[in-house]
Amino acid sequence: MRLLDAGELPLLDILRRRFGKRAPGLILGIGDDSAVIKPRGRNLLLTTDMMVEGVHFDLAWITPFQLGYKLVSVNVSDVYAMGGRPEYMLLNFAARRDFDLEKFYSLFDGIEAALNDYKLALVGGDISSADKVVLSATLVGSASKYLGRGGAKPGDLIYVTGSLGDSACGLRILREMNRSVEIEKGKKSRFGPGWETTGPLIRRHVMPCAVKPDRFLRKATAMIDISDGLFIDLSRLCRESKVGARIYAGRVPISAEMKKAADYFRVDPLALATGGGEDYELLFTAPAGKKVDAHCIGEITKAGLRLIDKDGKSSRVPIKGYQHFAY
Repeated sequence: MRLLDAGELPLLDILRRRFGKRAPGLILGIGDDSAVIKPRGRNLLLTTDMMVEGVHFDLAWITPFQLGYKLVSVNVSDVYAMGGRPEYMLLNFAARRDFDLEKFYSLFDGIEAALNDYKLALVGGDISSADKVVLSATLVGSASKYLGRGGAKPGDLIYVTGSLGDSACGLRILREMNRSVEIEKGKKSRFGPGWETTGPLIRRHVMPCAVKPDRFLRKATAMIDISDGLFIDLSRLCRESKVGARIYAGRVPISAEMKKAADYFRVDPLALATGGGEDYELLFTAPAGKKVDAHCIGEITKAGLRLIDKDGKSSRVPIKGYQHFAY
């Protein structure tokens, strides 16, 4: 069955019954012209992200379930990067009239799984027809004290919360395979260096998990999530803080799986780790002398962005990463 066979109103009624649960602070949810939320003396955090077929994803390489899960995760990551807690989500969905109804349901299965994982409530949205699949989520979160990108100071140390480049390498594997893998159903696929290597990398790309900031908040001075690539996101943090940075190549965390896959593809793992993007780890700064449970990769300086290689040679940081409208 296709979306055009089901019709918009019945689909909306199904989603209303499925996601119409009450959440703390929610006065009125799905079904009216607006959701009604009653804040309780806290800072509201608002963020939105789009995912467009042919730009952000290819349905040949990602299942609808994975796409739904990823949509929620990338938005949650933005709220986490501000030191907040995600609470409510609005969702817009558009697709071709002949889009398969089972894929539609699978997409919302993935969305629901992520909503449950992040303890998040879907409170409204819209459905439309389009010549390609377009998804847009808007998240409302809150924080008693938020953390931005503008608080880093010279002398602060620079940290990341986990290995980088796994997602970019997972995308490379999917492109080479030219098919998706239903990892949400426990499926595996034979390719190159083996599933023990490729499986975790594929998962990092199609079903990323946003990193909770709780254990870093009291120590961090500035924070951003790594969505477009380490270097480009670091440059954004530095620009907002009006500082520079020095990064040590040998300290950038790279997983054993990514090293093995990069060797298979004959690509530089450091290039994937610093320019690949979509890792959704947190990048943050903290004063020197603080005990921080994360990977220290450098320090904040007064100006300039420098990369120190394993031989101690300093070079200008190449600002590589994903940018819309760039060549």
